Amino acid sequence: DVQLQASGGGLVQPGGSLRLSCETSGFTFNNYAMMWVRQAPGKEVEWVSNINAGGDSTRYVDTVQGRFTISRDNAKNTVYLQMNSLKPEDTAVYRCGRGSSYINVDYWGKGTLVTVSS
Repeated sequence: DVQLQASGGGLVQPGGSLRLSCETSGFTFNNYAMMWVRQAPGKEVEWVSNINAGGDSTRYVDTVQGRFTISRDNAKNTVYLQMNSLKPEDTAVYRCGRGSSYINVDYWGKGTLVTVSS
């Protein structure tokens, strides 16, 4: 079975950093693009970032560009989201998905909550 499990969320002060991990299993990881999305309380799901199968092409939503870095370790079947200079508006449940764009994601992992607050 395809499984994706996000972890690494928590409470952090504004300006702080967190690294999210999405461990996967059940498929050939290095054949697939991966992505992160988030959903803030009371808001719609927002695409955050994606990375191609080879790890050499990444994209970000404008609001996190320069602060967040997506990466992957194909040997560990894991995709990461390094989040720096966190802001209260980054507070959300973050989920990882298998796919190159939001409309073609076929599997989602359970989310991990990130709370940015002083």
